[in-house]
Order: sequence, then C-alpha cells, then structure tokens
Amino acid sequence: MTTLRGAVVLVVGASGGLGSRVAALLESSGAVVARSSKSDGYDLREPSVIQAMLDETNAQYGRLDGLVVASGVVAFGAASDLEPATVDELFAVNTTGPIRLITKSQPYLAVSAREGREPFIVTLSGVVAEAPVAGLAAYSASKAGLAAFVVAAAREYRRAGIRIVDARPGHTGTALSEHPIAGTAPRFGAALDPDLVAARIVTAIADGEKDLPSTAF
Repeated sequence: MTTLRGAVVLVVGASGGLGSRVAALLESSGAVVARSSKSDGYDLREPSVIQAMLDETNAQYGRLDGLVVASGVVAFGAASDLEPATVDELFAVNTTGPIRLITKSQPYLAVSAREGREPFIVTLSGVVAEAPVAGLAAYSASKAGLAAFVVAAAREYRRAGIRIVDARPGHTGTALSEHPIAGTAPRFGAALDPDLVAARIVTAIADGEKDLPSTAF
C-alpha cells in the first residue's frame, strides 16, 4: 500500500479529461497536488520547461513524492497522409517529453525514497500501445514508444525505490479526440467512463500495483 495522505504529487496535463480527474481524486485521498498544463505555459517539448516545472514544485512543497504524466495529443488519418510536422509533434509531446520528465524527476523521487516514502510515476500510454490501430499509426507508435521506455526504466528505478506504472485504458470518453492536431476522429465504439478510469488509476497507485494493462479497465 502507498500512503497518499500528505504525498506531494505533480500532475502534468492536469487540465485534460483524465489528468483533471486523477488530480481531484488524489487530493480527495489526502495528497498535495501540484498541477501543470500547457495552458499554464508548461510545454513538454521544451527541456528547460520540464526542469523548471520540477524545480518549482520542489521549491514550493519541499519535495516530490509522485508524478502523473497525463498530457498528450492525438492525430487521425491514413499513414500515407501524415505530414512530417504532425509526426514530430506526436512524438515530442507523447514520447520524448514524458521520457525527459521521467528522467529529470528521478533525483527528486530518489530523495523521497531515501526519506522512507513510496515515490511513484504514472504514465498513460493507452490501449494503442498494446494494439496499434489503423488510422492512428503515428499516435499508436508514439504511445508504444513511451510504454516500452517505461517497461525498461521501471526495472532500473525499482532499485532506487521508485515505482513506475503505465496505464493502458481503452478509448475513454474525454475531449481529446475532439481536438486532434490533424485529421478527423473516426466513429469509435462505446467509450470508457473517464471517472471510472481515473478512479482505477488512483486505486492502482494506492494499492502498489506495477502495471495497468487494458484488461485492468
């Protein structure tokens, strides 16, 4: 079990459909939540912004015990129609940015572990990391890249007492698909309830789970 009461957790992408819900549930569980989002000027494509975000959180709250990476962008359309700029943005926001955030957060979370707390990182790669979808080729690849990084990094971070959990829910009823950076969303089947998905993620954090595959939702 991980004690959330009093834990300082940075939620990146906190204005999004899942990020906002996870942040609220963490607070209701007693955590101290620092929120960041692109609308606040935090752009994961900028390495200096990532470092500043972590430094500011540590300076304000005195430590960092948890990190939730809930930011992301999506693009739709045939693989043959993808523009290079679209592919670049998908990987910058969904893959490279989160990887930088995870690596830069390690020193802060390692301090938390040495002080006897149970630090964690949660990423949201989604079911496309397990089963890439036609019409979402580059998006699927960007999320699969993040998931692969997490699998390997989790083994390394475990030695420092830091737990990394990747959540891979199916299509969830948030507004992400309504604001793609390219293309138009196809007709999806029934969507998962975002409140239930967020609750499942917070339960996994509290219960010390190490992975959240699509079947967990």
